[in-house]
Amino acid sequence: MRIDGKGLIDRTKPVRFRFDGKDYAGYKGDTLASALLANDVRLVGRSFKYHRPRGALTAGSEEPNAMVEIIGAKNQTPNVRATVQEVFEGLVAQSQNRFGSLKYDLMAVNDYLSPFLSAGFYYKTFMWPRAFWEGLYEPIIRRAAGLGSLSGKHDEGVYEKAFAFCDVLVIGAGPAGLMAALTAGRSGADVILAEESHHLGGRLLSDGGVIGGMAAADWVAQVVAELTALPNVRIMLRTAVTGAYDNGTYGALERVGLHKAARPSLPRECFWRIVAGHAVLASGALERHVAFQDNDRPGIMLASAVRTYLNRYGVSPGKRVTVFANTDAARGVARDLMAAGVTVAAIIDPRPDASSVEDCPVHLGAEVIGTRGRLGLTGITARKGSETFEIETDCLAVSGGWNPTIHLTCHMNGRPRWNEELAAFVPMEGAVPGLVAVGAANGSMSTHGALASGHAAAVRAAEALGRRVSVDLPQAEDAPYVIKALWQVPGKGRAWLDFANDVTTKDVKLSAQEGFRSVEHMKRYTTQGMAPDQGKNSNVAALAVLADATGRGIAETGVTTFRPPYTPVSIAAMGAGGRGAGFAPQRFLTSDQASRDRGAPMIEAGLWYRPSYFPKPGEATWREACDREVNMVREAVGVADVSTLGKIDIQGKDAGRFLDFVYTNTFSTLPVGRVRYGLMLREDGMVLDDGTSARLGDQHYLMTTTTAAAGLVMRHLDFVHQAFCADWQVRFISVTEAWAQFAVAGPKARALVNSFLETPVDLPFMGVAPVRIGGVDARLFRISFSGEEGYEIAVPTRYGEALFRDLVARAETMGGGPYGMEALNVLRIEKGFITHAEIHGRVTAHDIGLEKMVSAKKDCIGKAAAKRPGLWGPEREQLVGLKASDAISAGAHLFVPGAEVHRETDQGYVTSVGWSPTMGAWLGLAFLKDGRARIGEKVRLVDHLRGLDVICEVCNPVVHDPEGEKLRA
Repeated sequence: MRIDGKGLIDRTKPVRFRFDGKDYAGYKGDTLASALLANDVRLVGRSFKYHRPRGALTAGSEEPNAMVEIIGAKNQTPNVRATVQEVFEGLVAQSQNRFGSLKYDLMAVNDYLSPFLSAGFYYKTFMWPRAFWEGLYEPIIRRAAGLGSLSGKHDEGVYEKAFAFCDVLVIGAGPAGLMAALTAGRSGADVILAEESHHLGGRLLSDGGVIGGMAAADWVAQVVAELTALPNVRIMLRTAVTGAYDNGTYGALERVGLHKAARPSLPRECFWRIVAGHAVLASGALERHVAFQDNDRPGIMLASAVRTYLNRYGVSPGKRVTVFANTDAARGVARDLMAAGVTVAAIIDPRPDASSVEDCPVHLGAEVIGTRGRLGLTGITARKGSETFEIETDCLAVSGGWNPTIHLTCHMNGRPRWNEELAAFVPMEGAVPGLVAVGAANGSMSTHGALASGHAAAVRAAEALGRRVSVDLPQAEDAPYVIKALWQVPGKGRAWLDFANDVTTKDVKLSAQEGFRSVEHMKRYTTQGMAPDQGKNSNVAALAVLADATGRGIAETGVTTFRPPYTPVSIAAMGAGGRGAGFAPQRFLTSDQASRDRGAPMIEAGLWYRPSYFPKPGEATWREACDREVNMVREAVGVADVSTLGKIDIQGKDAGRFLDFVYTNTFSTLPVGRVRYGLMLREDGMVLDDGTSARLGDQHYLMTTTTAAAGLVMRHLDFVHQAFCADWQVRFISVTEAWAQFAVAGPKARALVNSFLETPVDLPFMGVAPVRIGGVDARLFRISFSGEEGYEIAVPTRYGEALFRDLVARAETMGGGPYGMEALNVLRIEKGFITHAEIHGRVTAHDIGLEKMVSAKKDCIGKAAAKRPGLWGPEREQLVGLKASDAISAGAHLFVPGAEVHRETDQGYVTSVGWSPTMGAWLGLAFLKDGRARIGEKVRLVDHLRGLDVICEVCNPVVHDPEGEKLRA
């Protein structure tokens, strides 16, 4: 029911919404849960296994019960927490995980079958008869699995991803977070304050109190006003930091438009990647439940949630509220309710020596042992000593203490430590480099402790940044946190731990009884903590029950592994921009328009669009243009845009050592100013990629990869670095898009290059040098992919188009011009150069004739695996060249002339072909069994798909300038 004069909602702005087909009214600022409670709707869902009635348990993102489906015009989102979803005009929501109506769920029959559906029953049942699995068991299980449902239609909502950088990231905006942000903000540091709620203030907005002589809400408003005015502070509301990653990187999900009616241009969510120099974790603490018989009925809530609904939303979850708590702080719930005119039926405190000053019945040394009310709480049974008594109540506010929200501190394999005084786990210092937990997240449960620790952490961060700051610490409540741990109340009935997955104390004890004593084993046996809430409310209590069942302490029992994300993240947000055309984005060269202006048809090469050929008047076919371009490069000079090649900048003291490890050959001995060809293997010994790396300085290299493997190699380097040499001093980054690069090849290449350099250079083959072109710093490489004297010139991307147009114009004055992919392919086949047509993932260095590049003096990735039997020897298919007078095709298979054509007689396959105007024949590259020993033989090429049956000569892959005199000229 609504309480007049309470809450932060805007009562001047009523909102209409619909739940399960019925219209309701709320106010701007309400969550769906608070608005439903205001309308006396307590039943909002059903549990997973037994389909027991469920109502809201909490008021935040840790909610295990009140999960609903949000129905939009273009999407349907399941498992949305009603405690987080804000109401807006036209919101449509429906309950989930029911068969029939919410009130009359036919699947509730499972609750009566619970003796047969205990923990682990699915491991013991459905084993026989074996034939029943596919026809009966599996369909039933699949039908019952999951909670929410999807519409089956494409989600047409708009999602975004974004990046942010800051000096200090403050996670959470309670008293500790606000104090940290204010202190860091006043120091002049760049600050991001991320808060998952739609209000700043945290528990101060629910619990009230006095800070610095003023009401807590007024202090919050004052701090927020100052932070908003600071230009170096960014406040991010509705933003949950979901994970902590390497090098100060944090993932965060911002709910951009989920609290508003959908509009075409309004993003639903934005996934942020935030890189912070320092981070302050002020995530607070989560209140925990107490396990007792039938503690899961709608109307049974956490005490902190009751207080939040009252003071933030102006709603009382019941007309007669009972408080069951083992801490002094929870008594504030009763005082606030009575001050608002709500009847408090009783306070039940298991501590016999607790205070008894509230103006309501207080039962010390008592416990709740049972409840009544199938679809909503109507009463409870309590016990004091040997005496039991009944209390009529429609809301039970429960508090078993608080668990610091330590999740982010454990995302990099850190483990928390048990604090006996707090009866809770607290984070280990330094578990995440650069992250400091403060306030309740670090066990400081008083307001003063939160303010002091937040201030101290921000001061340390500011000093580390070379900044000074002076902020007065306001006075605030500093009462000690005294608790007597209470995990469960003994009884005969089912006492629930994990409400979402229907895990009881009996299930945990059964796990231990059957030998699943490890906390990780118990988790999987019972599914404890595996629901959408990930056990935020129940894990610690379950650990305590397991510890008791196994005769161990909680510290010895340990915790399960914490993994990102802290709260659910929609796949659409993480993959924002990757839908439709964004799934495979079109990438255009800087020379794209210049190439199109010349009539070049564009073809896809990976995700790039590159010119196939450059037609001239009178050329009727692409072959004519291709042949002309090949002859042009061989006889004069040609220009090609090769910017698509992957470029990875590698720096650090161990950069050369790192390259030695990922390449088969040695790069640490490469002199500065030189380039070396390298071969890279996968862990299984197969060839991953080939390319060149140039040494630009003592600790600076530039790696070049093939176009097709640019992303693959970058991921491979990341994996190798993290898995095998994370302590090496080396850093690398992709700079593919930062540089436009152009190949200049042919007998006149040197003359063309020197015509546009400010100072002509005489580079040796496989050399690199810094140069200047028209006042712009550039890099010049002496490398060739054509077999002719060749250079590659790299300039910052913004100068790419201008340089390409200038290069082509100069080349045309020398009898040359641009050449495209078709000519590039013929040129490299004539020279026997490989691409990913050859190194397609199933070949070794031995197969392509480069086994001598695998250094015997050092180790490298894939070296040991490449020596496995079957990966080398004459029985392997080896790279060879093919020559034929008739047309041949890639994809064709090779056979001995006269042999039958079938799988058993297959001798190899063709990977690349092209007509060579230089040699006056069709040339190809192929893999042939024992191919290097069969040079000069004839083979039969068969391609049934294209109707080809051709006799070819096996030749050396290199047919043009086999001694390399031209490219070294």
